[in-house]
Amino acid sequence: MKDKRIGMLMGGFNAEHEVSLNTGRALGDALRKRGYEVSDIIVDEKLPAALVEKRIEVAFVALHGRWGEDGCVQGLLEAMRIPYTGSSVLASALSMDKVVAKKVFRFHGLRVVEDLVVQADRARGLEAGDLPFSLPAVVKPSREGSSVGTSIVRQADQLREALDEAARFAGDILIERYVPGREIQVGVLDDRVLGAIEVRPAEAFYNYRAKYAKGAGTQYLFPAPIGPEQTERVSDLCLKAHQCLGCRGVSRVDTIFSEDEDAFFLLEVNTIPGMTETSLVPKMAAGLGMSFEDLAEQLLMGAALKA
Repeated sequence: MKDKRIGMLMGGFNAEHEVSLNTGRALGDALRKRGYEVSDIIVDEKLPAALVEKRIEVAFVALHGRWGEDGCVQGLLEAMRIPYTGSSVLASALSMDKVVAKKVFRFHGLRVVEDLVVQADRARGLEAGDLPFSLPAVVKPSREGSSVGTSIVRQADQLREALDEAARFAGDILIERYVPGREIQVGVLDDRVLGAIEVRPAEAFYNYRAKYAKGAGTQYLFPAPIGPEQTERVSDLCLKAHQCLGCRGVSRVDTIFSEDEDAFFLLEVNTIPGMTETSLVPKMAAGLGMSFEDLAEQLLMGAALKA
C-alpha cells in the first residue's frame, strides 16, 4: 500500500461533517507516521472530479452519516473501480437504515426493542394512545447517526414536538419503547470482538451533546463493569449483528442492558465509528495492545472492491 495514492475521504454534507473531519484528520496523521502517501479530500458534490484529479488509487472512507456511511459513496467508488475501506454498499445501506437493520436482526433472532414505524408525512395525527406500548418512548429518524433528531418522550404532550424534530431528517420515523438501562457498546474488527465499554452520559441520554461537546461530563468505563457471563453474551450478540448485516472492517455496535429484564437490546450498528485517538473503538483496541497507528493500518489493509 505504500506505493499507492490514498485518499482520506472526510467531511461530507450532513450533520456529522465536523465529527468526520476529526476522524479523517486523525487517521490521516496516523498513516503518514507509518510512511503512507495520504491526500485529504473534503467530500462534496465534486468528489468524482477530486478523485480523478488527485489520481486516488485507494479510498479510506472516514465519513459519518448520510451520503458517506450509507452506501452512496461506496457505490461511487465501486463504479470508479477504486478499492475502499469498510463495509460494502449493501452492508452500509442496511446498517444506516435503523428500520431495515432491525428487520434483519429480528430475522436472525437477535433481541431488539419493540417499535412502531411511521412515515414522516403521516406522523402528524399520531397520538400517544396509538403506540403499541406505554410512554416513555424514544423517537428518532431512521437514517441519521450521532443521535441527531432523537428525543425521549415522557409525556403525551411532548410527542408532537419529537415527531416534528425527527421528520426534519430523511427516512421514516422510528418510535421505540424506552428501555431504562446501561449503554454498552462493543467494537468489532475483522470479525474479532475488541471489547465492551459502558457509556454513562451526564445528559438524559447519549445525545449529540453528550458525545461531542467539551465538558459534557460523559464517562466511559472500559472494560465495561459487567460480569464475565454478561460480557460473553453482549459480545456474542454484537458480533452476530455485525456479521448478519455483512459488515467488513470495523464497526461499533450499540446496546442497552436492562438489569430489570436481564437482557441486552440491540440499538444499531455503526459501520464507520468515530476514529480519533480518544474515540471508543481505539480505546478498545488499545486495551488489546493495538496502537492507533496499528488500527489505522489494519483498516487500510482491508481496502477492496466488494460489489
